[in-house]
Amino acid sequence: MKKQYVSLLAIMLTASGFLFSCGNTVNNNTGTLEFDSIQVNETAHLFEDTAKPGCNIIINFTYIGKSSDNKLKDSLNTFFQSAFFGERYMKLKPEEAITTYKEKYIKDYLKDLEPMYAKDEAEQEGSSAMNTWYSYYKSIESRIQFYKKNLLVYRIDYNEYTGGAHGIYKSTFFNIDLRTLRPIRLEEIFVADYAEALTNLLWTQLMADNKVNTRQELEDMGYASTGDLEPIENFYLDENGITFYYNIYEIVPYVMGPVTITLPYNMISHLLSDNTGIITDL
Repeated sequence: MKKQYVSLLAIMLTASGFLFSCGNTVNNNTGTLEFDSIQVNETAHLFEDTAKPGCNIIINFTYIGKSSDNKLKDSLNTFFQSAFFGERYMKLKPEEAITTYKEKYIKDYLKDLEPMYAKDEAEQEGSSAMNTWYSYYKSIESRIQFYKKNLLVYRIDYNEYTGGAHGIYKSTFFNIDLRTLRPIRLEEIFVADYAEALTNLLWTQLMADNKVNTRQELEDMGYASTGDLEPIENFYLDENGITFYYNIYEIVPYVMGPVTITLPYNMISHLLSDNTGIITDL
């Protein structure tokens, strides 16, 4: 799990670095963006035997099909591919990136698991439990979470199983200022030294969401048992407020799933500076 988390974090940082390196304002409109997607769902079995375990890969990649600004379209699509697949894929055409990514996943699965399976099959005579253990899957899907005026929120959902008790899944959000092609960070929309006050509001809202009166009651339920509750960069903006998205294990055990906390703008107005002007425009 830790290895997968680090890998996805590296993709996020690489993608963000690309946008920051652009540095130039494209234009002051939203580009009249129209979105399209490419889907792949493919299964490959060990030793090309459908009676044996296999790996299943699902890809649903959302990209910009049309725009009134081709420079904006091309820049965003490059970013989407970098965030979705990784830096090595960002200069490929979408179809080529998907094919290359899919083929590498299947090739690595067969290369790594066929020798192990052959050995285990000889020793265990192909038990049903063993077949389950060798049945891998990977799903990566993206979609537009929100799009209005100069703000576009791009969401990537990642889900993978590589043996063991359960798989790993997480969602990542990128709030993109379409005027500058920069992902928006908390320090750009909040006043200095916002962290402590915002943390208190997160606890307050979480208590309201769970209909309890104290932090201790939340902690007894399992909140903040695997990590501190604090503002994080995995958030998304919309017309209603800012939503912080905590993936599994970040603040709660796996069994509790991801946690979302939405703070309405009227609740955080005293902490907003909004240097980007993004929120004012919504």
